[in-house]
Amino acid sequence: MRLPKKGSLLREVPIIVISALVVSIIIKTFFVHFFFVPSGSMQNTLSIGDRIAVNKFSAIFSDIRRGEVVVFKDPDNWLGAAPEPTGKILTRDLKTAMVDVGILPDPATQYLVKRVIGVGGDHVLCCDAKGHLQINGTSINESYLYPGNAPSDSKFDVTVPTGFIWVMGDHRGASADSRFHTDDVHKGMVPLGDVVGRAEAIVWPLNHLSFLSVAHDLSRIPVTKHS
Repeated sequence: MRLPKKGSLLREVPIIVISALVVSIIIKTFFVHFFFVPSGSMQNTLSIGDRIAVNKFSAIFSDIRRGEVVVFKDPDNWLGAAPEPTGKILTRDLKTAMVDVGILPDPATQYLVKRVIGVGGDHVLCCDAKGHLQINGTSINESYLYPGNAPSDSKFDVTVPTGFIWVMGDHRGASADSRFHTDDVHKGMVPLGDVVGRAEAIVWPLNHLSFLSVAHDLSRIPVTKHS
């Protein structure tokens, strides 16, 4: 067997490392990204500290559907100003680089995770005579709600414009979602262009490992398009 020339391995290692980083960046940019869940607004579907895998491909090449859990950019200062990075410069830069290539989960400082309740054309109302959400005249059984939570403590009656979604947290009593931002520039709606992707699975901690399913009572309602 012919041995490689001296020094060839040293030349190959940087190529391998750079290639791995390029592949990682491509995957993060177009396919999968990881996010950290910082609050309890989606309990018990998602817990504080969960790491979730987000399918970015779905937001680019398929419609966002009712009942899906999605991650989106802060549409109009819902979270307030982003905090300044802390810690040593070298440590911050290293963490930033690792987030950029998808090795570490994004801390999601300026991102939110919620469930899609209404899509473009939907008439969403709270609540019907029995206290349930109503979408296009159909009352919804929300089995994913945090135990003891009502569908909403505040009433609303909205029609979702084309190109937007109406989102709510599963822990309605702890979620400052679309209901609380009806006076912003989008009237509480989230532009589809701000949606990063669909949350597919909890990947950490291991005892929370699971796939996230679509809420079928929401997804089965026909979409009503309007101009």
